[in-house]
Amino acid sequence: MLGSSSLIALAPMVCVTAAAIAAMTAEAFRAPGESLPIGPLGYIGLVGAAAASFFLWDRHASSYGVVVADNFGLFVTWILILVGLLSLAASSATYIAGRRPSGEYYALMLFAIAGMILMAMATDLLVIFLALEVLSLAVYVLTGIGRDSPIATEAAFKYFLLGAFSSAFFLYGIAFTYGLSGSTRLDRIAGTVPAFASSPTQLRWVALGLLMVGFAFKVSAVPFHMWTPDAYEGAPSVVTGFMSAGVKTAAFAAFVRVFPGALAPFKTEWIGVLQIVAVATMIGGTIVALVQTSVKRMLAYSSIAHGGYMLVALTSVGDAGKGAVLFYLLTYAVANLGAFGVVASIERLGRPVGEVKDFAGLATDRPLLAALMTTFLLSLGGIPPFGGFVAKWYVFTAAIQAGYTWLAVVGVLTSVVAVYFYLRIVVMMYMTPAGSLPVPSSGSPPARAALVASAAIALYLGILPAEVLGWASASIRSLF
Repeated sequence: MLGSSSLIALAPMVCVTAAAIAAMTAEAFRAPGESLPIGPLGYIGLVGAAAASFFLWDRHASSYGVVVADNFGLFVTWILILVGLLSLAASSATYIAGRRPSGEYYALMLFAIAGMILMAMATDLLVIFLALEVLSLAVYVLTGIGRDSPIATEAAFKYFLLGAFSSAFFLYGIAFTYGLSGSTRLDRIAGTVPAFASSPTQLRWVALGLLMVGFAFKVSAVPFHMWTPDAYEGAPSVVTGFMSAGVKTAAFAAFVRVFPGALAPFKTEWIGVLQIVAVATMIGGTIVALVQTSVKRMLAYSSIAHGGYMLVALTSVGDAGKGAVLFYLLTYAVANLGAFGVVASIERLGRPVGEVKDFAGLATDRPLLAALMTTFLLSLGGIPPFGGFVAKWYVFTAAIQAGYTWLAVVGVLTSVVAVYFYLRIVVMMYMTPAGSLPVPSSGSPPARAALVASAAIALYLGILPAEVLGWASASIRSLF
């Protein structure tokens, strides 16, 4: 029987890993000055992973009980594959693929995706930690891949130091959890509730708190968010979009498995803290984003606020709340990746785009890019008819159904405030005279296709969300 196989559950991750190794090998044998189409190797690996995920749907394949290809993990895997495909396509428009060894760049991105997929499917705390380190190390290097830039080097160094610090917290949390439950497997932890409950309350708080700190860092939750604006600003724009979408998606997938999943019997001990963190994240991210003049830092704090909305869904422990997390992850990933993709495309035109004022007159110079950027910003702001509106409505509805109306109120208020800094860029593009002359450029067809596809998905999720919402809800049933 397929479900009894010990290897089939690893098929999506193996496809991506094989593509990463192939890209690395091709780069090693590339002659100086020779141009090799290394990027397509990534597409092949990701398409193979998508096909394997489709084949595994509803089969609940397991690998030694520590990696499970259930529908929940497969849904998240599809999001990660989409993020990977869009990121690879957008990368063709950046200076990295043209001036740096492209095999190095593509291999790192594919290894990061492999770690994200493993993190989404892992059902053991040690495997989650292993996957977290695999994706983190690749993302650290991608952040500083522009080695000639002091800002990129500083951002990568800060990200590495704080990431190592948070990993230590997470590892100590695993150690305390093992000491209390006698296992690191999530199903066994959930099955040792009496032993866990009979332990001293202070030790339970320490174990839960340390695990929460580790996850909070990866999802950029306040007050563990300080690495985010520096890393987002220093990394190349495509890498920033990939990092903001992929890392957050994988981290929230593991977050859902551990807290609302394995540690659900103790929700009275962790849910209050998580709600406070969610409120602080929504308010902190939104307020600080209001005063930013740098576009990438503004989008970084916007990403922090969106993490707060996802935490609201996570604390809404009913099936609706967990389904809302998955749908929100998809809509956020598409819109945020698209926004950073537009920034990368404008940078390639030779036009400055570091500040909000640099977007002045973009609708005159590049009407398509302006329209795409408007689509992504409106979706992030939760304005209909785009997917962000449906995602926020679903999250706030789930919070109200779970009895946390006050969380929904805070979310709605911060969403209204956030519309200001999104519309500020739109006003610059359409209602402010051009600050520079148009720069002729042939552009990059794959990058343009990725941006158009992202905008189409954002619009589709806003107009016809029912089918995707149904898949999200169905995937939840395999986990709970």
